[in-house]
Amino acid sequence: MAASAAMARRHPHGADAQYLRWHTLDHRPEQHRLDGVRASLRIVSTPACRAARAASEPPFDAIDHVMSYFFADVGGLEGFSSLAQALSGAGRVPFVLPPVQRGVYAVQSRVAAPRARVGADVLPWWPARGVYLLLEQGTAAAVELADVPGVAGLWSAAAIPTALAPAEAGQQITLCFLDDDPVATAARLRPLLARRWRDAGIRPLLAAPFHPIVPHDWE
Repeated sequence: MAASAAMARRHPHGADAQYLRWHTLDHRPEQHRLDGVRASLRIVSTPACRAARAASEPPFDAIDHVMSYFFADVGGLEGFSSLAQALSGAGRVPFVLPPVQRGVYAVQSRVAAPRARVGADVLPWWPARGVYLLLEQGTAAAVELADVPGVAGLWSAAAIPTALAPAEAGQQITLCFLDDDPVATAARLRPLLARRWRDAGIRPLLAAPFHPIVPHDWE
């Protein structure tokens, strides 16, 4: 399975709520007409989430919005790109958020916490209370994070550089799916992450809690 992640900063004129309304009700549902798209997830940072970040290097410190799609395989990106062009040509893309980085990733590992009543393979479909996102330079298994209370499971994936999504080779993204408040869980993750970065030889680029979008609650 493959995943994409479009990471963006806030709208320069404060139109975040308008953007989220359009994207959630108009743009995102259209992607699911594609056989190759298996799931999608949009998450957003709040001031409390920002204050709870364990790592935040430039330019990734500007990220407040993340949109991920999950594909059956990398081949699904071709139809995804064609649909995006068609929607734009039909006037269905009024504006976009300022991008920080786009990436395509090959899913490497999936794990669910033993206590969680969810299987690792279905985590993107599971109604998480939040997501803790790790963006790192270097690859190392992150399965130990599933032992932290509040983490129901996680997916890790390695970057596949492409012309349209130039995340660097050697970059790893991990999505921790949470069953507790993301800010509270972030505090519990911090000591384990500090040991991980000290011992595993990888460099953190962004380590941050996010909230999932609640449809019709755009603020």
